[in-house]
Amino acid sequence: MQTEILYLKGVGPERSRLLKEELNIKTFQDLLHFFPNRYIDRSRFHSINKLPNNNVEVQIKGIITSINYINQKRGKRMVANFQDGTGSMQLVWFRGYQWLRETIRLNQAYVIFGRINWFKGQASIPHPEMELESIFQQGVKVAFYPIYPSSEKLINKGISQRVIQKLLASLLQQKGVEFSETLPNYLLDHFKLISKEKALHQVHYPSSQNLLSRAQMRLKFEEFFYMQLQLILKNHQRKQKIKGHVFAEVGSVFRNFFDNHLPFTLTKAQKRVVKEIRNDLGTGRQMNRLLQGDVGSGKTIVALLSMLITIDNGFQSTLVAPTEILAQQHFHSLEILLKGTGIKFALLTGSSSKKERMVLHEHLESGKLSILVGTHAVFEDKVKFSNLGLAIIDEQHRFGVAQRAKLWKKNNIPPHVLVMTATPIPRTLAMSIYGDLDISVIDTLPPGRKSIKTLHRFDNNRLAVFAFVKEQINLGRQVYIVYPLIQESETFDYKDLMDGYESISRSFPPPNYQISIVHGKMKSKDKSYEMERFINGKTQILVATTVIEVGVNVPNASLMIIESAERFGLSQLHQLRGRVGRGTDQSYCILMSGSKLSEEGKTRLQTMVKSNDGFEIAEVDLRLRGPGNLMGTQQSGILQLKIADLIKDAELLKAARDTAYQIIKNDAGFNNNEHQVIKHTLSKLRFDSNIWNFIS
Repeated sequence: MQTEILYLKGVGPERSRLLKEELNIKTFQDLLHFFPNRYIDRSRFHSINKLPNNNVEVQIKGIITSINYINQKRGKRMVANFQDGTGSMQLVWFRGYQWLRETIRLNQAYVIFGRINWFKGQASIPHPEMELESIFQQGVKVAFYPIYPSSEKLINKGISQRVIQKLLASLLQQKGVEFSETLPNYLLDHFKLISKEKALHQVHYPSSQNLLSRAQMRLKFEEFFYMQLQLILKNHQRKQKIKGHVFAEVGSVFRNFFDNHLPFTLTKAQKRVVKEIRNDLGTGRQMNRLLQGDVGSGKTIVALLSMLITIDNGFQSTLVAPTEILAQQHFHSLEILLKGTGIKFALLTGSSSKKERMVLHEHLESGKLSILVGTHAVFEDKVKFSNLGLAIIDEQHRFGVAQRAKLWKKNNIPPHVLVMTATPIPRTLAMSIYGDLDISVIDTLPPGRKSIKTLHRFDNNRLAVFAFVKEQINLGRQVYIVYPLIQESETFDYKDLMDGYESISRSFPPPNYQISIVHGKMKSKDKSYEMERFINGKTQILVATTVIEVGVNVPNASLMIIESAERFGLSQLHQLRGRVGRGTDQSYCILMSGSKLSEEGKTRLQTMVKSNDGFEIAEVDLRLRGPGNLMGTQQSGILQLKIADLIKDAELLKAARDTAYQIIKNDAGFNNNEHQVIKHTLSKLRFDSNIWNFIS
């Protein structure tokens, strides 16, 4: 199976190079696991006089009677006249036809296949697949013709669907090719799965729809099973190998705060999550936990309680946020919550002065400082702790693995790690991306929170919307107006913001109204100044870009207006909406859009109007965008599944994960006879042995 593809009959050096570059097919095994992405019925032949009048794929028997070359803007195109006794049509090649011309035999029977193109009532097929009928009859006959992923370069170089099929037929029929079973017999029986060998044959050359479905199910289950097995095994091994500080007691610091300073009663969900974290901290194994909670669900207080347990056990904590605004927000929250407790904490960001840093570094190394809140600046080598016991990373998807790894090196024994996200993650995605972490979910909002009313309004309703803004301000409330600045270098987006600001300034003139403006091109101190004015109630309207997406907490702000809302993703819309609804007043979110909306744009806006549930919204987002786009380029690589689909095959994924979990729970070393096949298969998979293996 690990034989280079170069040595398969019909490949050779040039095709081998192309298959590696374009499809990442390097070995026999890669080719066998290069699965079709769809199937079409090739048992049917069309006649030219009865071709469907749309752009569908057809198969026709006939002869090529002549070939001509026609000049075009760049070079020439080759056109062949094709007849089948009922009529004639054209076959067209715009490029890559030099080698083809030498092989075409005029007036001999061919089977052609391709997508019809209609122009002025005339049918043609660009770049058809062609085979002499005599050779076609000798090939493997299948009811469902597999269509494989391809590229323009491969087609131009003559590596067509038919060529890939022939290579697979050659491999499947080759003597000495053995298919090792990869799943234990008891799993095959339990899930009624066909053998690996039969599945591979049927997925490439299906003999019926039923067998094709069974082959796909078998291969999908296997793919999910080994993905989950590695993730769960990684978690298990990390817990065995990586020792953690033992936080044995919940002492006076925690109890004093809980009894005398906690300003509200914890929700059941918060209590459950604190208990899960406490259990982790007392095991002697390093905690590696993901805390998921919707916007406003109360993750910050859970983080603080975890840090207080750390202090009770003689250790320091750090809380790292991706932006200065969010870091400052966390710091201000701690100032309010920890007032009167005597706990020492500080803020470190890129804006911290040299003098502030010197004092901070000294207090951090001496152990005087118990909690450090900061941005990426915390990762710098010169930031040294006396004894870092807990690292909390907020909005963790904004940090790279290498950055988070730096925190490990701040201590001889790695700190406990809690990563937090206010971006709800669909269950199937969490199982896959974060399958090696322990996951806690805060799935309820604090009592007294009113549901935010979300409305969709078109641009031509702007006057009515502005009237509502005045109404809210007259009630003493504040308003966010957000513009889409997708990339700070995009001048037209910046113009949107400035034009909007001017328009708002005209509609809300001073001295009756005061407006703040915040965007990514401003200096940090100017941003902070404008934010402070809004937070302190000196301005009623904050015009901003998505820099306020996370971390801004102004309970008096009751209205969020999102301009050009159709240009935002669902997750971002939900995050922005979460900036309001933090006080006791009824809050509103108005989504402004143009009148021309795509179907996806309509779905996004309708979903926001209908639901306040971040997890429900995340599921819709996953269906719309797919897992790769949802996670972004940094983390989508883990989800390059060959046949399974996280969205369509969610139930199969859950079954595979549950099965993998039970096997590792009962036989983590795969010592049972029935698990030898798993042990053998895992040994063939590439395991990373470096530090990244153990970082969330």
